[in-house]
Amino acid sequence: MKLVIQRVKEAKVEVEGKIVGKIEKGFLVLLGVSEEDTKENADYLVKKLCQLRVFTDENDKMNLSLKDVGGELLIVSQFTLYADTTSGNRPSFIQAAKPEKANKLYEYFCQECEKKYGIHVEKGEFGASMQVSLLNDGPVTILIEK
Repeated sequence: MKLVIQRVKEAKVEVEGKIVGKIEKGFLVLLGVSEEDTKENADYLVKKLCQLRVFTDENDKMNLSLKDVGGELLIVSQFTLYADTTSGNRPSFIQAAKPEKANKLYEYFCQECEKKYGIHVEKGEFGASMQVSLLNDGPVTILIEK
């Protein structure tokens, strides 16, 4: 499982011209699921994400978490994080989980962020063609995988 985390001042996801997810201060998270991923991988990354301290404190140090700043999550499933470009110029997505498995782990991941950490979660639309907009804060972009 891979996460691309971007600290944002605002972010939104649109599908066919309609906003399906929108947050103010928080993280835009692009989430990729592989065929080998399990709930244990998701649990590890939920904890890492929700406890990640990259918001600045009163001393301008990255020392605060989402909870500390009242931040939100916008989580978007993105199978292309498992693109393999080692052979040729057209990416292979063989390592990405099949849609049914990926969607189950994506939904589980989102639910656990809310249930275990009380963080408000907005989502993209799984499997849809989405337009993602964000105002990156910093910029701060972090990659985490398990």
